[in-house]
Amino acid sequence: MVAEANDKAYEAIEIAKKTGKIKKGANEVTKAVERGTAKLVVVAQDIQPKEVIMHLAPLCKEKNITYIEVPSKTDLGTSASLKVSTAAVAIVKEGDSKKLIEELSK
Repeated sequence: MVAEANDKAYEAIEIAKKTGKIKKGANEVTKAVERGTAKLVVVAQDIQPKEVIMHLAPLCKEKNITYIEVPSKTDLGTSASLKVSTAAVAIVKEGDSKKLIEELSK
């Protein structure tokens, strides 16, 4: 179940990158969540130090935004079409990934 959710999260990011809009990195994602524009937030578990992303889970809960943790910052960066790893990605405009985001929200 967890692996399936991770795959869907990566796929949603890839689709939104092509047909919608995403924000990359802890700072950009935090801004998107605070403004209420984020539809889905995906965070890597292997970030050091953890303080970089610790605030995102409670913030997403407060704003009622779907929050998913994935194991690898490298895979997260790759799904966002980056050449480097990233701590967090937020989907701001869903594009064609709307159905996947709805499935992950359940």
